Amino acid sequence: QVQLVESGGGLVQAGGSLRLSCAASGRTFSNYAMGWFRQAPGKERDFVAAITRSGGSTYYADSVKGRFTISRDNAKNTVYLQMNSLKPEDTAVYYCAAGRVGLGSVPGVYDYWGQGTQVTVSS
Repeated sequence: QVQLVESGGGLVQAGGSLRLSCAASGRTFSNYAMGWFRQAPGKERDFVAAITRSGGSTYYADSVKGRFTISRDNAKNTVYLQMNSLKPEDTAVYYCAAGRVGLGSVPGVYDYWGQGTQVTVSS
């Protein structure tokens, strides 16, 4: 089992920045690729970004490319999502996920999920 706990969400004005963190515990963190997803009210859970076990490769949804950066620190068992130039349409609950498949963009390939953190971007 891997336990994931997100933090760093909040309310921010459009154009602002937030940094989400996801702390992992349980099994060896570096054995898992990590992903960030988001879900707005009434919508499906959408892929945001993913990073390989070593952190050497990343993958982004087109909607966040150039604005968001995913990174990880395997020594701290933590994955991050730096979000810049935020837009109202980025408003959602953000979830981190751990899986054996690298750079997966489909929720089904991830085995473990956090409880989510709310991000609200005001216009």
